[in-house]
Amino acid sequence: MADHDHIRIFSLSSMRPFGETIARCLNRGLSRLEERNFEDGEFKIRSLENVRNCHCFVVESLFQEPKMSVNDKLMRLLCCIGSLKDAAAARVTAIVPYTAFARKDRKTKHRDPLTLAYLARLFEAVGTDHYATMDIHNLQAYQNAFRIQTDHFKAENLFVDYVLNAGLGDRIAVMSPDVGGVKRATSFRDTLEKRLARKVPLTFMEKKRSRGEVSGDTVIGELEHQDVVIVDDLVSSGTTLVKAAEACKKKGANRVLAAVTHGVFSTAANDRLGGGALDELVVTNTVEPFRLQDQLFKDKIKLLDAAPVFAEAIRHMIEGTPLEEMWEEN
Repeated sequence: MADHDHIRIFSLSSMRPFGETIARCLNRGLSRLEERNFEDGEFKIRSLENVRNCHCFVVESLFQEPKMSVNDKLMRLLCCIGSLKDAAAARVTAIVPYTAFARKDRKTKHRDPLTLAYLARLFEAVGTDHYATMDIHNLQAYQNAFRIQTDHFKAENLFVDYVLNAGLGDRIAVMSPDVGGVKRATSFRDTLEKRLARKVPLTFMEKKRSRGEVSGDTVIGELEHQDVVIVDDLVSSGTTLVKAAEACKKKGANRVLAAVTHGVFSTAANDRLGGGALDELVVTNTVEPFRLQDQLFKDKIKLLDAAPVFAEAIRHMIEGTPLEEMWEEN
């Protein structure tokens, strides 16, 4: 068992409430961190506690905020990790609920960048020992991009718990909004079947994306008189979700609920999600939904707290017990 006196949990300012929840779930307090901003846009980050020979966890989610870009947050996180390693921390684990740049993980056009791989190299360069995130866009690409230890957490159980208490009917179907997400939707369906102790149908929609335009709305599977749960990793403009919800309703679905881990939400989402095809959208707090209008958020969005999932994962890391236990309980 690990010596808990040698555990430090830090959270950068933008994710402090999330980090505080993690620490509270572990019956700990956040370790003290100085973050100083200078007039020219530069900054300084350092631990205010001794970290020599400690295992440090640093919490930050890489999404853009009104006053801080993704690049700013990434640079701060890298400098924080580097400073901890320079202060003789034995091990530093980056806890990154939402990983930016992960959608560009393969070359689809000539001379395309492999941005996820470049991101991995940055974390490796500053001495990161371990990188952990939630519901990455492409798990295989993520695992291949990093040469350091990685872990991948799922919001699946959070969503299954919500669906089981959402008042859906006896006929529930699970849907992937595209072929690429079928594996994620299948895992969700399998967990839901175990909890319900009965079969749940799985469907998917054929979708094509080119130059930012989404086309295709053919649904494979029967949905008449079903309550449908659309499962995805990320929602930005909402175009894909709305097309999928509309396709479900055309196929005779009763109610359509979407369970999406990361609510990035571009400003266009306010118009696209406001229609009646999608009845409810459930997301986690890995990303702050600041771009959504208050009324839309109140009418259609449900926010689930993912911090306890990360806290439990960190507990397993500290105790040296298998993380798989978290996903095999149900």
